[in-house]
Amino acid sequence: MFKGFYNLTSAMLTHGRNLNVISNNMANVSTSGYKSDTFTATTFDDVLWSRVGNKNKIYEDLGNQSYITAPSQLYTDYSQEGFDATGGVLDFAIEGDGYFAIQMAEGDQTLYTRAGSFSLDNEGYLTLPGAGRVLDEAGAPIYLLTDKLKCDERGTLYSVQGDFLGRIGVFSFGEDAAPAKDASGLFQADGEAQLNDNVRVHNGMLERSNVDWLQQMTKMISAQRAYQSAASLSKMYDEVMNHAASNIGRM
Repeated sequence: MFKGFYNLTSAMLTHGRNLNVISNNMANVSTSGYKSDTFTATTFDDVLWSRVGNKNKIYEDLGNQSYITAPSQLYTDYSQEGFDATGGVLDFAIEGDGYFAIQMAEGDQTLYTRAGSFSLDNEGYLTLPGAGRVLDEAGAPIYLLTDKLKCDERGTLYSVQGDFLGRIGVFSFGEDAAPAKDASGLFQADGEAQLNDNVRVHNGMLERSNVDWLQQMTKMISAQRAYQSAASLSKMYDEVMNHAASNIGRM
């Protein structure tokens, strides 16, 4: 008789997690290279309800019912938005399918990003602030020492005198090995990264976030209303159960 609490509580938890995803998207609407997430939910396996059998053990099916909803999967939208001109010498944007490779400062892990707002660390290496050093086409950190440089559309870096300094690596993955986004907004890849020469690297520009502010606001309003409805029904259900226990029980 209390199964309604399972349905309502799971609805509140599910909509609450959906609101967290939407809020994170909206918070990153101005984050360069950010890719928005979409929350999906599912139900537990259906339960087949049957009438208790008679002396001949003949059962009659009454129908199917699913008790609760639960989080299913986060889907990342990898679509590319336009670019914002910044004029920054160490700002880069990728036009096409690919990612910058970042050697994490802690550990020997390589993660990937579309955000190209780089800087130089204390040792003169090209770095993604707060993450690690940017890797070249051979998978080695890029040593520059100076930010007075030029860059062509292949990501090749030159000094103002024309001396070769390195080439920013742009890597891609197979169709079945799309990288997964972690909590920091960087991407982890299970498959092997391949150098992609069929892209253009724009210097002095950053890729915009692909978050649609209006769409996310609409989703937030819908999720909030669903959450509030589940909470209100849960309160009403609790009052009915209290009434049943305190009044009907005495009869």
